[in-house]
Parts: sequence; structure tokens; C-alpha cells
Amino acid sequence: MSNTYKYLVASDMDHTLIYPGKDVSPRNREAIRALQDKGVAITIATGRTSFLIGKYTDDLGITEPCITSNGGALFDPTTLTDVFSDDIDEATVKDMIAFFFERHLDFVCYACEAVYFAPYSNRKQFFVEYNKGTPDRLKAKIADFTEEMLAIGNYPRFNKLLVVGADEDSVQKIMARTDVDAVFSQKDFLDIMKPGASKGNGLLKLADMLGVPHENTFAIGDNDNDLSMLLAAGHGIAMGNSSDEIKAQCEYTTDTCLEDGFAKAVFDYILPIVDKGE
Repeated sequence: MSNTYKYLVASDMDHTLIYPGKDVSPRNREAIRALQDKGVAITIATGRTSFLIGKYTDDLGITEPCITSNGGALFDPTTLTDVFSDDIDEATVKDMIAFFFERHLDFVCYACEAVYFAPYSNRKQFFVEYNKGTPDRLKAKIADFTEEMLAIGNYPRFNKLLVVGADEDSVQKIMARTDVDAVFSQKDFLDIMKPGASKGNGLLKLADMLGVPHENTFAIGDNDNDLSMLLAAGHGIAMGNSSDEIKAQCEYTTDTCLEDGFAKAVFDYILPIVDKGE
């Protein structure tokens, strides 16, 4: 791992670098190459499990650790392993998954070993589609989480729990807990992490690992789960498809994801700052 970087750019994935289910656009690819040519460290900061970014890091030549599970893990794309996992307390996990089963909520559990789904989860299909045409070494490892596993305690440690499409009462009960932090990563996707785990803390941890001054960090994102890193970064950049509340807390607002807002931010805002600081 290099410690010679002066600048670090962290980009959210869905609705920022890519539109979900799509490839990285040619313009955004060009922007990533421009950052790499300038010697700028580039990383992905996502709510996704580490198992859902390997084919992108491989394709884009991203070699520095990536922030996954909303800061719950740091993923090394060169070894395809998590180098850090901020796991949720085991008793908390057991209590929460029992709650999910009781209310028949669609849930997903992120571990370093695999991704575990509620037996009736609709979210599994997204992972199945991701695996299609993906080389075996980059495929997501998926499994079912059964009530029997919960009863006997036969499951790994988890760094994130995802609940999809929960009813308002369930959301309020989860958000009211003090033993987890919960934030929406997109509409109907409630991400649940260990208290203190966030993209913002993940960004600062990675900057320290790379020797990048915090004031020389850039973060680009669009949703509530990006706000911690937009505020933690030296330069926060909101996507054009962000809410007005997020835009108001950032230095710069770029175009939308569908308009290649990531590339616009790189060429019109980030690279001029980098060039001035060289």
C-alpha cells in the first residue's frame, strides 16, 4: 500500500459513480483515469457488501482499500478480502434478527465470509444478477439465514444488516435503538451498523492509512448514508440528484448520476484544486 499520496477521492457507487445495475459510463471512466494519471488515490465508499464491488474495482484498476458496508468494513481489492470489519455486537444481532423474523421483514446480513439472506428475501435476485458473467473469483458468496441458525447461534459476525421495504413502525423501532446506528442508503433500504461505523469514519481511517491529510480528501455522494463522509472530507461534493438538505451542506454540487455528475466534479472541481496544490 502506497503512502505517497497527497490527495484522496472517495466516491459513493449507486446513483453517484454508477446507476444501479449499469456499468460505469465512458465519461466516468475517463475521469477515474485522469485522477489516477495525476497520482490521486481513488476509492469507492459504498453501503454495498465487499462482495458487490470486486468486478468494478478490477475493471477500473482501483487498488487502494475501499469503504464498504457504510464504513463497517475496509476491502482490499487486490486480495479480495476485508482488512477491517467493525462487527455489530453478537447479542444485538441475535435480538435484531429475531425481530426481523417476527415481523417477516426482508433482511440481508453482511459478513466477511458471505452474504446471508432472509429465506424469503427479494433482494437475493440482485446478487444473482451481479454474479452472472462475473469470474468465479469475483462472484458474491450468498447463503440463506434460517430461523434454525438463529436458534442455535450458528452464524458468523456481521458488520451490517440491511432491511428492505420495512413498515414505518418497524423502521421507527430500529431507529430508536441505541445499540446500533441506522441510516437510509436509498428509498426503502435501511442500513444498520455498529454505533460509530460510517462512511465518514471509514474515509478518515483510510486517509490516515495512506498518509493523506484530511484537508486533502474529497467525497462525492447523493444520499443520507453519504452525509457523514461529505462532512468529514476536506471537500464535500453533492450529486445533482441529492436532496436539497445534502446539497446545502456541501462545498460543490455537480450534475446528476445520469448526466455523469461524477466526471463533471472531477474535471471542473477536483482536478483544478489538485493542479493548484501540486
